[in-house]
Amino acid sequence: MDPLLLAVELWWIAPVAAGGAVAGAVGLRRRSTKSGRRLEYDAARHDLKAAQQAVVERRMAVKLARADVARISAERSARRATPDQVAGAKRMLRAKENDAKAANADVRAKQVRLSAARAAIPAASAPRPLERLQAQHDAIVVRWMRYETDAGLQIAYPAMTDVKQPATAEYLRAAGNAVEARRAATGRVSPTDYAAYRDAVADLERAFEAAEHSARVQAGEAPQPSSAWQDAAQDMISRSTDAIDRAAGAAASALAAWNARKRPDKH
Repeated sequence: MDPLLLAVELWWIAPVAAGGAVAGAVGLRRRSTKSGRRLEYDAARHDLKAAQQAVVERRMAVKLARADVARISAERSARRATPDQVAGAKRMLRAKENDAKAANADVRAKQVRLSAARAAIPAASAPRPLERLQAQHDAIVVRWMRYETDAGLQIAYPAMTDVKQPATAEYLRAAGNAVEARRAATGRVSPTDYAAYRDAVADLERAFEAAEHSARVQAGEAPQPSSAWQDAAQDMISRSTDAIDRAAGAAASALAAWNARKRPDKH
């Protein structure tokens, strides 16, 4: 059984013992897999193909939504539809158009990932993509287990192990998803299974960073993040202040020029 999976199973019973087991597992030589050197590249190709298919589907959804707007607008002209129905159809069209834009952006991101994966195909003697991904997963879990097994860290950052904290609960959810994805990515791993595991590990890392930041904020060591609306409001205030300053400066210059023009020449 995978050392990390075994450690996760035992964590709920003996966290201190599990912490040592996980930390020791990081240094063990992993068994060779049948994943192959091109697994990351194959997964990236699979992702791009799925993203391109999503673009086709969302473009079709936009066409159908436009046709629906035209139909309901015609029915409104014939007094068989209400203004609310027309407005609802237009809102649906805008939503479908936004979905299509997001799908196009996703294709561009997947193309970049494919290029990166092609350039990063490892040499024959280098660790395989699955081994690198497992090592990344192990490293995140080791960072987490420090907060579980170190009494000093538990006292300094109690929120990090408090399951009532939203960020901590989100980390535990992501940890469970990553473990399940790792179980699926064993033996002869398909590009689909690898991609699911890769994404689960990425989600886990983001969740850990968020939980750690939240715990440090509550411990008074990190600045409280401002909300998006506060940032937007501050930006608007700054822009308004700059505009007022520019307008005041322009007005003062114009007034000075006017006064100078009206002042009689002295000879």
